[in-house]
Amino acid sequence: MTEAFSLKDCALIAISTGQQAQTLRELLDRIQTTNKSCIYYHFWGGLLRPRFDDPEFQNDFAIWARHSIHDKALAERLALINPTDYKDLEDLRSEVVDVIEERLEESETLSYVMASSRFYFVRSQIVVFDTGRRFYDPKELAGLIPHMSVGSIFYHFIDARRRTPSGNDDFTEWLNGIDDSCMPLKEQISIIDPYFTTLVELRQELACVFARHFDLRGS
Repeated sequence: MTEAFSLKDCALIAISTGQQAQTLRELLDRIQTTNKSCIYYHFWGGLLRPRFDDPEFQNDFAIWARHSIHDKALAERLALINPTDYKDLEDLRSEVVDVIEERLEESETLSYVMASSRFYFVRSQIVVFDTGRRFYDPKELAGLIPHMSVGSIFYHFIDARRRTPSGNDDFTEWLNGIDDSCMPLKEQISIIDPYFTTLVELRQELACVFARHFDLRGS
């Protein structure tokens, strides 16, 4: 019998580390040593918290570079980093370090520019809630996706990638245990980029992919 898909919800709790930076050199030093959960929060946390920042930039490092040290070139380079392209958070950390080091080499004065506001390092703690809902039929799950909370979308489509051995989202991981009829659906899910978007848009993309596969568009 197919294992049930267990629907979860979540919240990402922000916890201050006490670490801060007021120059780019200080930021670099802190990034190299900070807990990797900080890297996770500053790339992914913005999806679950209310956004009052510049929507042009997805991660907190890019936002700080643009608005606190006013370096557009660095901000744009940091903004192009897609965390889904990296095997794990340590590889992602290394990429951020490389981008900042490269920019510092281009401009010696950037090491000493005082930011208009400090960067405060925050680590993340995910709190998971079991909704109690279980699904055995992918078509039934398809009907629910448009109504899922953004916390559920985050947990099953984003956070899952650091939990599953294969680095898959939970939907794909569950469909792997069913049969080959779901192969086209899994291929369509794999095309969805979870980073350069919002959770509401991501939910809509997933809903459309599932609806097309099960021909639910007219339902």
